[in-house]
Amino acid sequence: MSVIKHKEQRVGVFIDTQNLYHSARNLYKARVNFGAVLKDAVAGRKLVRAVAYVIATEAGDEKNFFEALQKLGIETKTKDLQIFAGGTKKADWDVGLAVDAIKMSSRLDSVVIVSGDGDFIPLVYYLQTIGLQVEVVSFGQSTSGKLREAVDDFVDLSENPRKYLIGGR
Repeated sequence: MSVIKHKEQRVGVFIDTQNLYHSARNLYKARVNFGAVLKDAVAGRKLVRAVAYVIATEAGDEKNFFEALQKLGIETKTKDLQIFAGGTKKADWDVGLAVDAIKMSSRLDSVVIVSGDGDFIPLVYYLQTIGLQVEVVSFGQSTSGKLREAVDDFVDLSENPRKYLIGGR
């Protein structure tokens, strides 16, 4: 992987909040420190936009979380949790994240996807073909190996979990 990061580079950060939340909870029984994640994703470059894709539950307990993200300078895009007749629940922002990254691509030099989801591989390849550097930030143990191979740079949050987690074991 050959990656260049310099202070004039324009960066967009796209956060798959559910992916990171579940990874932190399942691996460490902890919550994500999104401020630390954003800081290292930007890496001293020009942040054009940071967007977190979030799910609103029926209870609405996540209001404080959404406000905390906004205080960090992270825009939130919200989708309601879908509950189907059989009780199955679905909450997926993959297409929305991909469309936003493509729409913003002309104003960016680098796209940082904060997710370990292998479904983003076609997005990675597309953004690379139009000349963007594509980076992924996520927990290594829960990141698709093929996604790691596809990107220009991978930041493994598992290498320093204390820095990127709140609470837990």
